[in-house]
Amino acid sequence: MNKTLTAGLLAAGAMIGSAAAAQETFISIGTGGVTGVYYPAGGAICRLVNRDRAEHGIRCGVESTGGSIFNINAIRSGELEFGVAQSDWQFHAFNGTSRFEENGPFEGLRAMFSLHPEPFTVVARADAGITSFDDLPGKRVNIGNPGSGQRGTMEVVMEAMGWTEDTFAQTTELPAGEQSLALCDNNVDAIVYTVGHPSGAIQEATTACDTVLVNVDNDVIRALVEERDYYRMATIPGGMYRGTAEDVTTFGVGATFVSSDAVSDEVAYQVTKAIFENLDQFTGLHPALAGLDPAEMVSDGLSAPLHDGAERYYREAGLID
Repeated sequence: MNKTLTAGLLAAGAMIGSAAAAQETFISIGTGGVTGVYYPAGGAICRLVNRDRAEHGIRCGVESTGGSIFNINAIRSGELEFGVAQSDWQFHAFNGTSRFEENGPFEGLRAMFSLHPEPFTVVARADAGITSFDDLPGKRVNIGNPGSGQRGTMEVVMEAMGWTEDTFAQTTELPAGEQSLALCDNNVDAIVYTVGHPSGAIQEATTACDTVLVNVDNDVIRALVEERDYYRMATIPGGMYRGTAEDVTTFGVGATFVSSDAVSDEVAYQVTKAIFENLDQFTGLHPALAGLDPAEMVSDGLSAPLHDGAERYYREAGLID
């Protein structure tokens, strides 16, 4: 083969490759710490989307982030296309309340579907003298990193309880991936985490040292749940973690998958289709996803409007009228 022909074929191949690359759409999913449920849930979504990449041209990547509030802000700024967020922070972002009051309502926020329940979980050292949530004043407490859902929820609870950071002997702002070690190193007495169960981070804390899960149930908590549709009472089954044989009563939110109206309808449609047409595989990718019900996924905990692309799929699948 002469050099001219070879060069021509190489150039043509390069053009074809460039055209294919140009047609590929890259999306990023913001999650949370690698020891929580958000990260594997986001990974499971990407795995199913990428499986049919040759057909729809969408390449999905997952990012470990600071959590719910970070993800929503990054979607708003265009740094992420999708993210996992607690149902309460979806509500506040869309309505411009609480931590989102300064920037105003995120009217472009769009709901895709809901995921697993997330109980507000308090783990204490067994030797800290903490048997209920009301025992936290005067203790060393990790309240979570700024930008995380757990931190935001803890601040809501602290305000309702009439607590400030000065209520505690010490507060720390460690992210989820570092707080279990701090607990077992006796640097804190208790940690809080809004997370699906079973959780790798809680498993780490309860196996590495003697700990107990604490009931978060009093009149103030019950009033919060009564006042806010995105909260509900929750139970963490006894025996799930070492050191806690009895059921633990608390409250919680739900994890939700969100996007914005800046993401094309076709991309949102294909992402939704990848999950719902492979739901058996999706629910098998992490224990916290095992109980998902399609009918509940399209409505529970969704305060923002459905993305038009997701809604199109749900209508085709008969999940909504």
